Amino acid sequence: MAEIIQKDGTWAFDGEALRLTPGRDKNVGLLRRTLGELTVPLRALAGISFEQGKKTGRLRLRLREGADPLLHATGGRLTEPHDPYRLVVESDRYGVAEYFTEEVRNALLLDRVPSDPVAGYLLPGPSVPLSVSAGDGTASFDGERVRLEWNWKTEDAKAATGTRTLALADLTAVEWQPAVGLENGHLRFTVRSAPTKAPAKYDPNAVELWGFKKDPLMALVAAAVQARLPHPAARDAAGGERPAVPGDADAPVAALAPAPTEDDHDARLRRLRELGELHRSGVLTDEEFTLAKQAVLRRM
Repeated sequence: MAEIIQKDGTWAFDGEALRLTPGRDKNVGLLRRTLGELTVPLRALAGISFEQGKKTGRLRLRLREGADPLLHATGGRLTEPHDPYRLVVESDRYGVAEYFTEEVRNALLLDRVPSDPVAGYLLPGPSVPLSVSAGDGTASFDGERVRLEWNWKTEDAKAATGTRTLALADLTAVEWQPAVGLENGHLRFTVRSAPTKAPAKYDPNAVELWGFKKDPLMALVAAAVQARLPHPAARDAAGGERPAVPGDADAPVAALAPAPTEDDHDARLRRLRELGELHRSGVLTDEEFTLAKQAVLRRM
């Protein structure tokens, strides 16, 4: 197992999945602390990188497009304190971070994990029920319905619509947008029967966000809803949903039958032969071949 422990959090890799645990440091964002420990299967990864700085470095995970409902709902707009896929690394642990990076990269190579988009979520999204108060309202989600309640700061025209209850079946999209500069953010739900492009300030299906501490928690509501909507890649031209196909490596895990297993030792011997052929044919460089071979031998 490869593991790196920092004030910002702990990342552990067992060859099959990464376990990301947020730290208790004051600089760890509220979203990460609330989300808690994440388990990311190896096949959800598109890559990993480590960037060194003068005082601190950054470990970054890159997930395959469509693998995580949180990333889809937030559109890559989570800043570093709140992004669960970044880890701040102290300079005295650069060596450990480099080793961790190589272990994950070798596993991606050995398991032939593609980096292309997936057709079903590989992470479950935040658990429900959950409720967050921020901006001009409170958004609650129980897995089937979204409830929007307004506070004293809500515009009169919007508050006059009263508490909103939106059935999951009536939603076609959800979006979280943080406040940036003088521009307010929002948590917006697109309702099939009543789509609107009104500013969040007046939209009864949106919570307006002003850049305060709890704003990022609204992203958890967005992700929980997104995880239960049809996956974007699974919709056909008519707005339907493509059923999972048995044997499709990118189909949701629950839709696939367990694959037959084989003797691990024989499988790894065969993998060594395949790596040798790739090296001889020039597909793998000397360095790539050496790293991949060492990773296989460590697993035997």
